[in-house]
Order: sequence, then structure tokens, then C-alpha cells
Amino acid sequence: MLSVSSKEFLKLPITDFIISADKVAHVQLGNYAEHALLVLTKTGYSSIPVLDMSYRMHGMISVQQITDEILGLDRIEYERLAEIKVDSIMSKEFVKIHINDTFQKGLDLLINHPYICVVDDQQTFLGILTRRVVMKQLKKHLYVSMV
Repeated sequence: MLSVSSKEFLKLPITDFIISADKVAHVQLGNYAEHALLVLTKTGYSSIPVLDMSYRMHGMISVQQITDEILGLDRIEYERLAEIKVDSIMSKEFVKIHINDTFQKGLDLLINHPYICVVDDQQTFLGILTRRVVMKQLKKHLYVSMV
């Protein structure tokens, strides 16, 4: 049987568990798909946040969205990468969590997502909460009782 050593742990704010924005790859509104694909490829991520100059979140862009946009009928139209802005193909609906939300809420959201963007009241991007970080924290707070 697995148990959390303290239920208070699940009520903790996520502030101590996020990877800060300055360590997370992102692109800005107005960037071209070519740049976004380069960032995605270099980092190995499948998706990244799209931010404005004030670091406010506007969407998410993924490799899949970019490739879908350049697939022609007979070939992949690579030359279009330099013409397509991320604003036009990014997803404007994405999962995010508020900086003051609880560890429990983050845990619930991470069931279906590898990471969640963390924002404040002004939608400023503060970082990400990842499954990896959550799993490491759970490992520290779980104990196994032999039954």
C-alpha cells in the first residue's frame, strides 16, 4: 500500500516545484515557424509556449502544428516556414495552472499532459510544472507499507 506521509503536502502551492521561465525554451509572437521549428528541434521538445514581449502567454506551438501547415499535396513545402508566423498556427487553448494553485491540482492536470505552463494573474509566464518534478516530489513524500 502506498500512502502520502502528509496530506498537507498535497495542499502546498506549486511555487517550489516549477522550472522557472528563464530556463524554458519559448518563442515570441511574430516569430516565424522556421524559428519555432529550430527551437523545438534543438531542444527536443514537442511543444513550447508562445509569449509576447512582456512574457505573457498567448499560446502553444508544436512540431505537429508546424508540419501540418507545410504539408502540401505532393511534397513538404519547406520554403513556407519563412512565411508562416507562429501567431497564425499556434494553439490558443492550452492547459495552464496559476502560481498559487496547489500541488494536488498540478498532479491532477499532469495525468494527461507532460508539463503545464504556470502563469500569474496577468497571464505572465512564470515557468512549467513537469511530470518529472512531480514524480520526484511524490517519491520523497510517499512511504510503502507492507501488507
